[in-house]
Amino acid sequence: MTASPDSQTSTSPSPGDPRSDALARLTPFGWNGGLAFILALLAASFFLAGYFVIYWRNADMDFMIVYNALVMNDGKPQAFFDHPSYFTILSVKWWFQAMHSLGLLDAWKLSSIPSALNVPAFDAAMTSAVRAGRIVAWLTATLFVLGFAALARCIFRDWRIALLATFAFAFSGGIAVHMRILRSELIAACLFTLALMLLIAVSRRAGNWRPLALAGAAALCVLGMENKVQIILLIAALPVIMLPFGSADSASAPFWRGSSAWLAVLLSAIAAGVMLALAWPLIAAGLEPESIDIAQLHALIAGRFGIYQIALLGWIGAGMIAFAALWRVSAAETLASVFAVAAGASLGLLALYLEYDPQNAVAVINPIEKMLVFADAPATSATEGGKIWAAIALLFDGVKSVLQRYTFVLFTSPRPTVFLTWLVFPGIVYAWLRGERQTAIQAAILLLSAIGIDALGVRRNLKAEYFILTDPLIILAGALLLEKLSDLRFSKWAYPIGVALIVAHVAVSQAEPVKHVLKRSGPEYICEWNEYYEPLLPMPWCDKPPKRP
Repeated sequence: MTASPDSQTSTSPSPGDPRSDALARLTPFGWNGGLAFILALLAASFFLAGYFVIYWRNADMDFMIVYNALVMNDGKPQAFFDHPSYFTILSVKWWFQAMHSLGLLDAWKLSSIPSALNVPAFDAAMTSAVRAGRIVAWLTATLFVLGFAALARCIFRDWRIALLATFAFAFSGGIAVHMRILRSELIAACLFTLALMLLIAVSRRAGNWRPLALAGAAALCVLGMENKVQIILLIAALPVIMLPFGSADSASAPFWRGSSAWLAVLLSAIAAGVMLALAWPLIAAGLEPESIDIAQLHALIAGRFGIYQIALLGWIGAGMIAFAALWRVSAAETLASVFAVAAGASLGLLALYLEYDPQNAVAVINPIEKMLVFADAPATSATEGGKIWAAIALLFDGVKSVLQRYTFVLFTSPRPTVFLTWLVFPGIVYAWLRGERQTAIQAAILLLSAIGIDALGVRRNLKAEYFILTDPLIILAGALLLEKLSDLRFSKWAYPIGVALIVAHVAVSQAEPVKHVLKRSGPEYICEWNEYYEPLLPMPWCDKPPKRP
C-alpha cells in the first residue's frame, strides 16, 4: 500500500521543518531559557560537588589565596607573587570584607583564625573562610560564562550556535575544575578569551569605534597577565590567530578614510602618551634590579631584562599592519588602533595600583622569566643554555603527548573538549574540500594554537587546571565550523551525535568534582610548603611552622 503525499510529509520532515533541524532540537528552551538552564546546572554542580567538600581537600592554591586574603585584611602586605594571582587574591579579600560587614563571616582576617592547637575551632574557622572563597570562584566562573555568551551572540549569527558554544564552555573541563577551587588560571584565561572574542567580533565588521574595541581587548589581556603571566603565550599567538578573521566588511568605515580621521589619530596618540606616562613607574618598578633580585629571576636573553618584551610589542604591531594590508584597513585607522592598543595596555597595567607591591610589577613585566621559575629541569636547561634543538625536541615531545591525550584512547583525560576535537579535525578537512577555506584556516589556527599551548603545559603534566587556557580555542573552532557548515544540521546523524556530545561533555566534566566528593584520604601534602607559603598560618596536622598558643 502506497502512502499518500500528505502522510509522507507528516512522517518525513523536510529541511525547513524544525523536527529535522538538530540545532533547533538541541536548544528547546530558547536563548534566555537555555542560558538560565546552563546557569542553574552550574549552580547545582557547585553546591552538590564543591561547596561542601572538606576545606583541605583542594589545599593547593585554595590555602594560598585564602591565606593572602586573611593576611591583607589584617593590614599586612601580600605574601604570594608566584603567578601572581593578583585579582584572585583581591577578589577574595574584598569578598571577605563584604561578608564580614554583613555579619556573615567571622573568619575574615588572620587574627580572627583560632590557634591550630584548638583543632575544632580552627577547623570551623577555616571551613567558613574556604567556603566563602569557593563562592567567589563560582560567582567568577558564572560571570565569565555570561560574558562568553554575550560575545558569542556578537560573533555568531545563529543564536543556537552561540548557545551551544556557551554550553560547551560552561561545562568544559577548565570551568568544571575552577568553578569550585581558587586558582589563578580562571580569571587570566577568561579575560584573554573575552579579548579574543571581542577581536573576532570587531575584525569581521568595520565601525567608527573599532580602535576602542582594540583598546579594550589590550586592557583585558594585560589584566589577565596580572593574574597569571602564562597568558603571555596566548597573547603572543594573537597576531597570527587574528589574520584570517577579516571579511569583505572589514574595510575601514568612511570616517576612517576622510581627513577628520587624522584628528582621531592625534587624540589616540595623546591618550596613549598620557596612559603610558601614568604606567611608566610600574614598568620601571618591574625592571628595577633590586626587586628582580628579590624575585630571584634570571634574564632570558643576553643577561638583560626587557629585550623580548620589546620584540613582542613589535610582533603585535606587525600583526596589526599585516591585518590592515590584508583586509583594507586604512592607514589612519591602523595608526589609531596601534595607539589605542598602547593606551589600553597601559590602562590595564594601572590596575596594579589597587594594592601596589613592586613584586607584582616584576612578575607582570618579566613574564617569561617568572614562568621559568616553575619549569622542569629539561626546559630550564634548554632555555637558559640556549640549546635550540633541545627546546625544539621538547616541543615536539609535548605535541606528541597532546595528540595522544586528544585521542582519549591512548591517554585518558577528564577533558570533554577532547571529544569535540574528534569533530573539529575532520571538520577542517571537510570545510576545505567544500571550498570554505577561510573558515577551515580560522579553525585550524585556533586548534593549532591550542595544541601548541597544551604542548608547553605538558612540561607540568597538563593538569586539569590548565584546560581553561585552551578549551575556549577548541570550542570556538568547532562553533565556527558549525556555523559555516550549517546544512549538516539536517543530517539524520546530527541530532544523535549532538546528544552524545552533550552527554559526554557533562559526564566527563563532572568526573573530577565527583571524585573529590567521594575521596576519603586524609589532609593533603600541604606540610611540604606550609612553612614557606603560609608562615603565619600553621595547620593542625603539620609540624612546621610552630603553632602559636
